[in-house]
Formats: sequence, C-alpha cells, structure tokens
Amino acid sequence: MPATELKELLKHELGDMLYAEQKILRMLGAMNRESSNPKMKERLDEHLTETYEQIERLKRAFEVIGEEAVAEKCHAAIGLKEEHDSFVREEEPSPPMLEAFDLGNGLRVEHYEIAGYRSAIALAQALGENECVALLTESLREEEAMASFIERSAVRSLKLISATMEEGEDGEEEEAPKRGSSSGARTASKTAAKSSAKSGGKAADTGAKTASKSASGKGGAAKSASKTASKSASKSASGGAKSGSARKTAAKSGGRAKG
Repeated sequence: MPATELKELLKHELGDMLYAEQKILRMLGAMNRESSNPKMKERLDEHLTETYEQIERLKRAFEVIGEEAVAEKCHAAIGLKEEHDSFVREEEPSPPMLEAFDLGNGLRVEHYEIAGYRSAIALAQALGENECVALLTESLREEEAMASFIERSAVRSLKLISATMEEGEDGEEEEAPKRGSSSGARTASKTAAKSSAKSGGKAADTGAKTASKSASGKGGAAKSASKTASKSASKSASGGAKSGSARKTAAKSGGRAKG
C-alpha cells in the first residue's frame, strides 16, 4: 500500500525503529562479551536494560497513534550488524583489536538510533501526536547519553587496549631468548661430555704405553710396572669411555714379561 499521508510515514518510522532496537539488543550483548573494560561493561548492561524499555515505548507509541505495532525490516541495522560480523570473518582480529573496533561500531549504532528517533519525533510533532513525541523523546535522550559516554571514554579505552597489545608483544619477544638459552645450555652440556670422553681416552692410552715399556725389563720390575700401570690406567679411564681397553692392554704386557 503506497504511503500517501504523514501518519503512514510515521508508522513506517516507528516500525523501522522497533526492528532496529530488537536487532541492536543482540548487538549490545555481543559488545559486552567482547569488552574487557569494567566501566564499559557496566554501562553496556545499563543500556541493555534501557533498550528493552525503548522497545516497550515504541509499542506504546503505536498504540497512542491508533496503530498496531509492526516491525519494519531495517536494512541500516542489518548493515551495522553485518559490518561487525564481516570484520571478524575477514580480519580475524585479536580480542583487544575487536574491542577497539567495537567502540567505533557502537558509536555508529547510537548515531543511527539518534537520527531515527529525531526523524520520528519531527513527524509526530507535525501531526500533533504529543504523547508519541514524549515517548520517543525519552528514548532519544537515552541514546544521546550513550553516544556521549562512548565518545568521552573512547580515547582512554583505546589507550588501555593499546597497552594490553604492547604487553602481549613484549611477552612474545621475551619467550624467544629463553628458548635460545635452553638450547645453548644443552649444546654446552654435549660439548663438555665429548671433551671429557676424549681426555679420558688419551689418559688410558698413555697408561697402556707406560705399562708396555716397563714390562720389557726384569720380571720383578715388570710385575711392579704392570700393577702401577693397571692402577694408573684404571683411574685415568674412569673419566673417559676407554678405561676397559687400557686395563686389558696393561695385563697383556705384564704376561709377556713373566714369560
């Protein structure tokens, strides 16, 4: 049915705002969940309650002009919701970045509502619907107060969000050196183990050579040399991996001397 009278346009504006408020009611809940600022969350809770009351006022506004309350699909409210959802899908923001985005998106929502209520109030005034004007004006004042709150707190909130993001970046930078230090400690440990094994091996070889030379002398001297070499080789080999080989070499040398 074509709109040919101002009252029909007022009815359309009221229906548009009714749909928008119902849509925005859900958006406020999402914004509250995505906020980490206690003051902002508290204010969003208050405005959530106000929005429920605004929906009831719009229904009463229909009644006082003698019309049935019918929500008209509001493409602007749908677009504001889609703008939020597409940002989440396409940008995959961190929680602090999404919180920063919500401040701007929330302010756009409030200004749309302010414009809608002002337009409907002008129509109601022109038609002499004073009771309707009073209902809509009460809701308008609440929307203006919410927009003012977001504007006043936006800069401070954004600074807090920025600080949170910087702290997260610093934490990532500190974690990398810790991992590097752990790797360096393991490398040093392996190097020390290899060095110890090499030193022990050299000591064992020296002990074996000494035993062999001593065994080429007389029998008594050979026995003494064998015992000395065996003890020396055993002690030296305890620091390396070749101690068993040193003792075997010393024993064989002593046996040839006896023969």
